[in-house]
Amino acid sequence: MTKPVAIYYRILQYQSTNLLRLASEFDLRILDSPADDTASLLGIVEVLFAPLGYMVDRKKMDCCPRLKVIVSNTTGHPHIDVDYANSRGIGVACLKFAQEFLQAVTPTAELTWGLIIALTRNILPAHASVLSGKWDRRPFGASAMLSRMSLGVVGHGRLGTLVARYGRTFGMTVRYYDPFVSFSSEGAQRIDTLEALVAVSDVVTIHVPHEKETEGMFNEEVLANFKFGAYLVNTARGELLDWDALLGALRSGRLAGAALDVFEDEFSPGFADQFATHPVLTYARHHDNLILTPHIGGSTVDAWRLTEAHAIDMALNHLKGIVPDNCT
Repeated sequence: MTKPVAIYYRILQYQSTNLLRLASEFDLRILDSPADDTASLLGIVEVLFAPLGYMVDRKKMDCCPRLKVIVSNTTGHPHIDVDYANSRGIGVACLKFAQEFLQAVTPTAELTWGLIIALTRNILPAHASVLSGKWDRRPFGASAMLSRMSLGVVGHGRLGTLVARYGRTFGMTVRYYDPFVSFSSEGAQRIDTLEALVAVSDVVTIHVPHEKETEGMFNEEVLANFKFGAYLVNTARGELLDWDALLGALRSGRLAGAALDVFEDEFSPGFADQFATHPVLTYARHHDNLILTPHIGGSTVDAWRLTEAHAIDMALNHLKGIVPDNCT
């Protein structure tokens, strides 16, 4: 039986077990990145593994007359024109459509709490002080116990629910803003507007998907409503922030600190060449109240292995005509 032709890009960096599976399930064509696509290969591809930062839009799909499935082991699909794919009868096998599976994938919520604790307890500057030969706890006292602080969760879906649950375990007052969720299974209090939520929260954590409607939602106006001396944690997407406004809030003291696992335009080709001179990185080099990590929220080996494997399962099911009701 002829195997479906699939394009896989090395920049996806699948785990070895999943690479072996790809080779066994598909007539696999391997390229470094979509920049290496050729018209002849796009003309025969049936399954396309799509990395973030490279658009699979109308133009690209029109170059793929035999395309049946676009695969992305991500929880969002800003790089895929899903509406056009639907109009062409092309399936989109994306983890956004695998909510039941994702319930058991917890590393991003875990990192969120690692960042909250590192930020509010001044762990990084305290560690740097010890490395310099000093043993003095007094400069690193936290403003308050977590159990005396309030947590504001923006986005009360899968990850927001987990983060709210952990917050209640710490004894925090937990509130959330999500216009699409009217009830919290974790007993968090619903707040009607983002501005009202940030005004009463000591720690605000973001768990919102990147869509056109959510870009820049944390703008200068919203940041101005933050409780003075609050903390902001973002493990969602960098495009949700106005980065100039963020720097302004840090410099003014409106934000006592921020921890960011994501960056604006991080998936765009050439990002690494420009990152070293970004003003936010420059600020972080000279201040100890901003933590930056390189999008490691989902970065555990078991999570990589599981999510890649599930994306492959979804692609194979699409080819067989087995598509869940909540999947496109």
